[in-house]
Amino acid sequence: MVVEPEHASVNGSKTTQPPQRTHREVADELRARIRSGALPPGRRMPTQAQLAEEFGVERGTVRQALRILQSEHLLTNVTKGSPATVAPDLAKALTGPGAPPLPTTVALAPRIASAFAAQHVEIDALCLTSVSLTLAIGEPLRQIHAGRLKPAKIDVRVLLPSRDIDLAFPVPVAGRGGDGDPVHQRWLAMRNAQGQVLQHNLLALRATHGIDVRVSFRALPFTPPVKLYLLNGVESLFAYYTVTRREQEIDHRQLEMYDAEGTQSVLFAFEQGADLRDTTFVEQSHLWFNALWETISSELLLTT
Repeated sequence: MVVEPEHASVNGSKTTQPPQRTHREVADELRARIRSGALPPGRRMPTQAQLAEEFGVERGTVRQALRILQSEHLLTNVTKGSPATVAPDLAKALTGPGAPPLPTTVALAPRIASAFAAQHVEIDALCLTSVSLTLAIGEPLRQIHAGRLKPAKIDVRVLLPSRDIDLAFPVPVAGRGGDGDPVHQRWLAMRNAQGQVLQHNLLALRATHGIDVRVSFRALPFTPPVKLYLLNGVESLFAYYTVTRREQEIDHRQLEMYDAEGTQSVLFAFEQGADLRDTTFVEQSHLWFNALWETISSELLLTT
C-alpha cells in the first residue's frame, strides 16, 4: 500500500491524528454531560490526567475547560492537586445568575419554581402574551397541590399590550387589515386565553389551599420589544423579542407576518447581591416596571 506523502511521518508510518480539541470544546462536552445527568451533582470528576488522555489534549487545556465550568458554577474545587466536583446545586447553576443564557422554555420554569419556595411570592412580568409565564407556573402549582410547596401569599402583576393599539408585531407583511385583521385577532385571542388560564389557576389556590392570591393585569400603550420577569424583588430575567418573517395558517389561509417567538427568546438572569452590576440592574428593572404600572398603563380586560 502506498502512503500519500502528506499522511506519512519521517519513518514511513501513517499519521492521521485529528485536530486537537480546544479548551472550549472540552468544556462544551463536559457541560453537556453535567446537564444530561451523566455527571450528577456532587460527583467527583475524573482526574485532569484522565480527562487529558480521554480528549487527547494537554493538561493545561483541560484545566482551562474546568475553569470555564467553575465560572459557570457547575464545578467546585478546581485545583491542580485533586479532581474537581460537580456542583451540588445544579438547578441554580444551570438556570440562575452566572449560568449560560438559555431559551425561555428552559430557563423560566426552574426560576419560577424556586421563587415559589418563599412564603410571599411576588412575580412581575412584562411580555407580549403570558404564554411563557402560564407554562412556567405549571410546575410550582403541581408542587403546591402535592404539598411540597406551601406559600402563604402570592402577588402576580402582568403588563401586556393594549388591544387598541397598532402592534409593531405580530403584523401581516402586507400591512394591517383594519379592525378585522386576522393576525391581530389571533394575537388578542392568545393574550386573553393565556391570561385567563393564568388567572384561573392561581386564584383557584384560594379555595383549594387557603392561599392569599392576587393577580392583576394592566395594558401598555406600546409593543414591548423585550420581555421581563421580576421574581420576589431579588431576581430579574430579561430577554429580547427577535422579530422574524414567517408564514402562519390563520382562518384556513397562509399569511406572511412579522412575529417573534417569545418562548425561544434567550433569558439573561440578574440577581440582587451577586455584584454591583446585577444589583443595579434588578433595582432599575423594578423602578421601570413600577413606573409603567403606575403611570401610562391602563385597565386591561381579558375579553375579545
